[in-house]
Amino acid sequence: MTDAPPTADAPWPVGLLAAKLKGYLDRLGSAWVEGEITQWGISGGNVYGKLKDPDADVTVGFTIWSSVKSRIPSDLKQGDRVVALIKPSYWLKGGSLTMQVFDMKHVGLGDLLERLERLRATLAAEGLFAAERKKPLPFLPGVVGLVTGRDSDAEKDVLRNAHLRWPAVTFRTVYAAVQGDRSAREVAAAVRRLDADPEVEVIIVARGGGDFQNLLPFSDEALMRAVAECSTPVVSAIGHEADRPLLDEVADLRASTPTDAAKRVIPDVSEELARVEQARARIRSRVTHRVSIEVDRIAALRSRPALARTTWIVDTRADELTRWVARGSELATRAIERADNVTSELKGRLTALSPHSTLARGYAIALTDEGHVVRGVSDAPAGAALHLRLTDGTIGATSTGAVDSGSATDAAQAGVGGAR
Repeated sequence: MTDAPPTADAPWPVGLLAAKLKGYLDRLGSAWVEGEITQWGISGGNVYGKLKDPDADVTVGFTIWSSVKSRIPSDLKQGDRVVALIKPSYWLKGGSLTMQVFDMKHVGLGDLLERLERLRATLAAEGLFAAERKKPLPFLPGVVGLVTGRDSDAEKDVLRNAHLRWPAVTFRTVYAAVQGDRSAREVAAAVRRLDADPEVEVIIVARGGGDFQNLLPFSDEALMRAVAECSTPVVSAIGHEADRPLLDEVADLRASTPTDAAKRVIPDVSEELARVEQARARIRSRVTHRVSIEVDRIAALRSRPALARTTWIVDTRADELTRWVARGSELATRAIERADNVTSELKGRLTALSPHSTLARGYAIALTDEGHVVRGVSDAPAGAALHLRLTDGTIGATSTGAVDSGSATDAAQAGVGGAR
């Protein structure tokens, strides 16, 4: 009946279920697993702890009996990365599952290095190490993001050196675990948080060095991809020269120490002022040199004969100018003479046609008071007032009326006119 499947009418007892589970787990045998020790406690000579997957958030408990503890390395502790030979063990009375450890040792550095090299090759093939994708740092960042451990020496070094170089710089610090199983996840989250801040112009990830295993979180693939996706320049300041984590390769700039990161990111105010003064001095020198060259050039131009004696143009053209003046005077004289001849000719014609020549021979023109010319006897009856225009003026007269033509002829010959 124990092999029959359980039903609502014929259920298994709890003990039967537990026995079946134990029997099944016992048949699984043992297996080598890798993980990080997150808990290590000793009680009664036995070790009770937890082992965490290095790449996933999965943890299992384990037990090391005192008989096995004497055969494993004595320096094992919390935070170590190990490989263990374990076998599932189900405790019937308590109904709990644990992993019984039969052997445990540190992960070989060769294995870790081999994995890092494979990851390095993968990231390099994707172009995450390429120089052309690295972003330049701003000249003078107003706000600097800092990812580091709380109250760490790395934080103090960065802040102290940065404020010594440029007191006005502002830091926005996000604290994260820089060692242990939470390190990679927290650092990646801090980097993303600072990258999302529009005021942060550059991000520094700082840690004060450490041994190879302590720096493994800074070679975590998830962290590498988080840094590669940042639009803000990232500076790696892990401070470990011998074994460089992959963060140094993916970051836009690698600093050897946190102090070096502060010097690379923040310019020195005294050095910048000195550069400004040097630039001003170079500008003054260039301007002075250029002005000196132009002064010499102007002096050379002024020393040329064309500019040294300004009358040379007149002197060289004096004879030509004299000829043109004489020619102009001659042409003007001829023009005046021709005009004078024309005027004289026109004057003669006008004189011939003018009544003044007739008046000059002793004739006169009789005019009435109304200014009309007397053309006949009827125009000047007796007693009419007349005006006689002579060659040199006008005289008044009164008409005596008509007279005989013979008497008039005699009077004319005697020089007496028909008017008085």
